[in-house]
Amino acid sequence: MIQFANILLTGTAYAMVLYIAAVGLSVTMGLLGIANLAHGAFAMAGGYLLIVLMTVADIPFAPALIAACLIVGLVSIILERVLYSRFYAAPELDQVVLSLGIIFISIAVAQFFFGALPLTPKLPPLLAGEVAVGPVSSFPLYRLFLIAIGLITFILLWLGIERTILGAKIRATVDNRGMAQAIGVNTRRLFTLVFALGSMLAALGGGLGADLMAIGPDYALTHLTYFLIVVAIGGLGSIRGPFFAALLLGIGDTACRILYPAAGAFFVYIGLFLLLLFRPTGLFGRAA
Repeated sequence: MIQFANILLTGTAYAMVLYIAAVGLSVTMGLLGIANLAHGAFAMAGGYLLIVLMTVADIPFAPALIAACLIVGLVSIILERVLYSRFYAAPELDQVVLSLGIIFISIAVAQFFFGALPLTPKLPPLLAGEVAVGPVSSFPLYRLFLIAIGLITFILLWLGIERTILGAKIRATVDNRGMAQAIGVNTRRLFTLVFALGSMLAALGGGLGADLMAIGPDYALTHLTYFLIVVAIGGLGSIRGPFFAALLLGIGDTACRILYPAAGAFFVYIGLFLLLLFRPTGLFGRAA
């Protein structure tokens, strides 16, 4: 029972980090139709900026995290206007090559400035302790904080997409871009806004999850597979899908690593193949 509860709590905390980092990729791919494999680079940037602001500028955790997300968002707007907007109508191979180029550039920049060793931020004192949760006598408080932030992010995103005018425009553009443009939706501005939001969510996930997923130069490549799995299982353009997909992946992967570490993520990939065999568009995706 103790081991089961520990797997459930640890896996859920890991899942919330995956969700926050990957949900932006789901929305941007569903709306913009671009294979942005460099999404993990924005998460890595958020983690590095958080560490720099906390250690060099001596800014507390919460303001540093907010500042890191805003900086990444501003940089993403420039990249979207200068680079990504030119590839919206390009073949998928061109989009992949662009994304990979950005990944390798980000790896080189990160290694030049921060070295090859992974880094983790110093947790705020209020979240650095441990508490008893059910049968688990000692569980990191910060991981409970991650679970709470993940749930809040999911609720806010769901309400924003389902209950606001901006969300209605995003849903309309995902469903039928041509019709959305015909009724006056400024899709160019919407694309930039959604891309910036997705990048800021990636930075938030990278910064919050740095304690679980240490920030290193290879971060964008190491965790890219799991971000894509969350999107593939959840379905493009969905808010709910990546949430449940992240829960399945986070808890499943944690269980595999604890109960049968020799197999690694073998069972996770088998489950992914079986699910996509019967649900090619993911749990909440819709056929074109």
